[in-house]
Amino acid sequence: MLSTPLMKTFGLRYPIIGAPMAGVAEAPLAAAITTAGGLGMIGVGSQASPDFIIEQANLVRDQGPFGIGLMVWALKSRPHLLEAALRAKPDLISLSFGDPTPYIEPCHRMNIQTAVQVHNRQEARQARESGADILVAQGTEAGGHTGHVATFPLLQIVLQESDGRPVVAAGGIATAEGIAGALAMGADAVWIGTAFLTCSEARQRALGRARLLEATEMDTVLTHVYDRIQQLEWPEPYPGRALTNDFTSAWHGREADMLTTPGVHTEFLARRGDYRIDYLYAGQAIGLVNREERAADLVARLGTGAETHFRQRMKNIMSD
Repeated sequence: MLSTPLMKTFGLRYPIIGAPMAGVAEAPLAAAITTAGGLGMIGVGSQASPDFIIEQANLVRDQGPFGIGLMVWALKSRPHLLEAALRAKPDLISLSFGDPTPYIEPCHRMNIQTAVQVHNRQEARQARESGADILVAQGTEAGGHTGHVATFPLLQIVLQESDGRPVVAAGGIATAEGIAGALAMGADAVWIGTAFLTCSEARQRALGRARLLEATEMDTVLTHVYDRIQQLEWPEPYPGRALTNDFTSAWHGREADMLTTPGVHTEFLARRGDYRIDYLYAGQAIGLVNREERAADLVARLGTGAETHFRQRMKNIMSD
């Protein structure tokens, strides 16, 4: 059986953490991942309410360890989101997309572990110096908002900067082999989002799930178009990786023109849910996602498969 310090800290059966995908990873998905032996995370969007955080946490708490994911850039204008997350008393709070320093100590005062998502060496050092308990190396292959460095080199960089802290690998991991590879490199666990997008517990429209299942690894783009059209204040260093469609083909790289072209914003709002226009954030690992299944089954399949693969590969590599 696989065992890492992070797994022992949270009492996990498998080294799998569900990515806190805002709008997708809510209580049903988080609870399913947790009860299967991973660590479920609740994603909190920039416009979420404190009541949403408390309600979602109450639905997961009795299932086992869980976490809440917050976006630092949103906390600057909405500090009450952190206050609500602290009141919810999760086992883990993740902080992403900005300087986490002001928010680490309040979490520690409540005996809540902190994970900081990082995208380059500078951010890894900042997270370490801030006192973060866990560093999450999120490569650019990841779905949703991310940086520009690939998971493989980034993981090595973050391991160098971790100073003994547990490191979690994120981005492009959707198979047992991927999990085993990340652990072999030195990660304590993996942070998986895209593989859970088509699970029955994910908050996903049927049309969106169907589109995700037909997509390949070549069907994503790292873009600012959806943040700009929605007038969201996402920081420039973190574009979002989404499935390509008619909208990204027309406006990716032409965001300034998009915002000054009459009718574009109105049409976008009118066609939400039409995935020729609307967004589906997904990583390059979407090419490995080819079925709809229960999250518990996915966790068990990936977790037990990683144990088998890791054991067999180590045996083959170390054989005389």
